[in-house]
Amino acid sequence: MTQLIKQIAAEAVAAGKPCDIITGTVISVKPLKIKVSQKLTLSEDFLILGRNVSDYETEITLPGSVGKSKVTIHNALKKGDTAVMIRQAGGQRYLVIDKVVV
Repeated sequence: MTQLIKQIAAEAVAAGKPCDIITGTVISVKPLKIKVSQKLTLSEDFLILGRNVSDYETEITLPGSVGKSKVTIHNALKKGDTAVMIRQAGGQRYLVIDKVVV
C-alpha cells in the first residue's frame, strides 16, 4: 500500500510539470529524427524547430554600403548534432530551441 501511494504521488508531481528540458542526438536529417534514449526516437511530426536550428534569411547592413543585403544563415541541424529541446506538457510535442556546441 505504501509503495502504491508513493507511485501515485510521484505520478501526480510529474503530471504537474509544465515542461521538461531534454537533449537528444540527431540521427537523420531527411526525415528529421532525434534520438532521446534507446526507447525514444522523435520524428519530425513531434518536433517544432526554432530559428536557432533552422536555415533562414535575414537582412543586414554593411558599413559603408547603401541599403540592406539579404543573407542566408545556415543553422539547420546536422546528423550527430546534440539538440536541446523543451517537452511540452503531456509530452506530445518538443520545441527544438538550440544545439550544443562543444
